Amino acid sequence: MAEVVVDSTQERGPEPERDGAPDPGQAPDREQAPNPGSPRRKARGRGRKVVAVAVLVLLAAGAATAATLGLGGHGSGDKVASDLPPSTAEVTRRTLQDTQSVDGQLGFGPTTTLSARRPGTVTEAPEAGDRITRGKALYEEDGRPVTLMYGSTPAYRPLKTGTGGADVRQLEKNLSALGYTGFTVDDEYTAATAEAVRAWQEDQGLAETGAVELGSVVFAPGAVRVDSVAARKGDTVGPGGKVLSYTGTEQAVTAELDPADQRLAKEGEDVEVVLPGDRSVKGTIKNVSTVIEPGNGQGEEAKTKVEVVVGFKDRTGRKAAEGYALAAVHVDFTSETRKDVLTVPVGALLALAEGGFGVEAVHGSTSEYVPVTTGLFADGWVEISGKGISEGTKVGVPK
Repeated sequence: MAEVVVDSTQERGPEPERDGAPDPGQAPDREQAPNPGSPRRKARGRGRKVVAVAVLVLLAAGAATAATLGLGGHGSGDKVASDLPPSTAEVTRRTLQDTQSVDGQLGFGPTTTLSARRPGTVTEAPEAGDRITRGKALYEEDGRPVTLMYGSTPAYRPLKTGTGGADVRQLEKNLSALGYTGFTVDDEYTAATAEAVRAWQEDQGLAETGAVELGSVVFAPGAVRVDSVAARKGDTVGPGGKVLSYTGTEQAVTAELDPADQRLAKEGEDVEVVLPGDRSVKGTIKNVSTVIEPGNGQGEEAKTKVEVVVGFKDRTGRKAAEGYALAAVHVDFTSETRKDVLTVPVGALLALAEGGFGVEAVHGSTSEYVPVTTGLFADGWVEISGKGISEGTKVGVPK
């Protein structure tokens, strides 16, 4: 009678399953790779430091028992053809991008509130949707136009002879763009500047004082689109009273990020905008700002958000967006890019018995487990590197 003694501390585990169906009577033994939601196969039974089965054959009949257990003399890491993986894939080179998608709103970008700087009666008001360019009136107060000029510095003081600063240069740039001459565009409000202002005031129907009164000019980064009107013709307004709100004139997407994700948004970086119908177009981050939303006064704390304004990169994107006045969209931010790296499908990864990950490299009718170092996971692929891993290497994958 043959006697077989098995060392229970070194019992050989089952071959790794690729199609999710374990052998009858055996509970599946799998581990998860560090990419949530992606199943990994646990390699056991052979290869590097794989748990071995020690069999003591006392009688000649024991040889048949050993063969039945699958110990037919194959070297570590090799399998017969019938034990090869059910499917293979090649190691390929590609560029991986890790993206994060957030909800966005297609419109014309963030709105800016325009408030009166002096008391009076609104004598002319625009309509929502009106577009106003440099040198044109945003509205009229007591018969005097409040004129739009371009610039990033808000009007905050009267400008007159002897005044100096960036706001003076900004005013002079606008006067020059509107066709007024005889002065030098610099930081000094000179007598020549005052003369050009008088000419401008005459054309506007204003008193020709040569000084720019606070509240007579509004600076914005460019042309504006009236978003809403708060003060209609005939309404009285006072300093700080809301007159209207405006946006830019080009369509844009506004998205919000949590402060922890602010690293994703850098001005000038490219993003993908997914329009209704799953059409993707290219966008560029135009502005990133921190917005604090106050609490409601009933125990709700203030919230901090990162507001990101995305413009369309080319005519194709702008044309595609024109079909939607307002729409919910998605913005795909790229957090990391790995160019020209070796990759395999995520399902090709195996959890090795000694720890770490590997792949089952297939060489003709045999295969072996090869340890690999993983890099970026993206779109169902994973970056790998390791000894014996090169472009074109075949690796086992599930069906």
